Amino acid sequence: MLRRALLSMSRSNRIRHLVVTAPVSRSVVTRFVAGTTVEEAVASTGSLVDRGLLASMDFLGEDTEQLEQATRTREAYLRLLRLLADEGLTGAVEVSVKLSAVGQALAGDGEKIALDNAHVICAAARAAGTTVTLDMEDHTTTDSTLSILRELRADFPATGAVLQAYLRRTEGDCRDLAYEGSRVRLCKGAYREPESVAYQGKRDVDLGYVRALKILMAGHGYPMLATHDPRLVAATEELARRHDRPKDGYEFQMLYGIRPHEQERLAAQGQRMRVYVPFGDEWYGYLVRRMAERPANLVFFLRAVATKG
Repeated sequence: MLRRALLSMSRSNRIRHLVVTAPVSRSVVTRFVAGTTVEEAVASTGSLVDRGLLASMDFLGEDTEQLEQATRTREAYLRLLRLLADEGLTGAVEVSVKLSAVGQALAGDGEKIALDNAHVICAAARAAGTTVTLDMEDHTTTDSTLSILRELRADFPATGAVLQAYLRRTEGDCRDLAYEGSRVRLCKGAYREPESVAYQGKRDVDLGYVRALKILMAGHGYPMLATHDPRLVAATEELARRHDRPKDGYEFQMLYGIRPHEQERLAAQGQRMRVYVPFGDEWYGYLVRRMAERPANLVFFLRAVATKG
């Protein structure tokens, strides 16, 4: 019930205004968001790389309703990629892109606009020496996102996909995408979805994750396992041993600001450990979904509010 309430909050413009304008919000959000500018985010990411971690950077924003905004988002990614290259970070840092932020939701030609913008970003990423992963959003965009992925992979085969374990369709999508050279990030999912398309209980979502994990680890692609759950980390390591996967044949991914000591522990053991690094002013929806995913994040937020009060 708490998770559903928080996910409803993520779509509320009124609550968004209250949270964004609250004096406490900016200090709390820095725990989970690596700055509001490209320069701040690259500096934060550089410190992660210095500690032996990899990163995937996401310029926050979604559900873009204007073409000009989609263009600004594209240009922000191009600037980010130039700066990453200038700082010598592209060997360890890729970028994550939400297609709705680059035009997917626009009326009429939204899917084509998103594809064109993503194509430009992918070309810039390749020129800079890195890759792009397409973030997955709510279930109404899944088919469109996978269609755009197929188009992009014709020119940029290293483009990463994201699949969400709470969707009932995901096992089938894992089988379709577990081919040689296919990079697939598996996460649990962070949007409010109807029971007809998504598992609702935590246990069912966890079981769905394990089933999808087994498919990806047994396949021929490159799994990217996005989880903070110690049980799923251990299950991944066991499956890697069972399938004789070398440590460079898969990777773990965790969110910026969540379980940083575990991130460093895995990296110190020789695991590929990638941190998902969000940045920008449009942090509200992202932050609320992080609280919905993990109650400890909500506790942290409320404790910070109480301390400030």
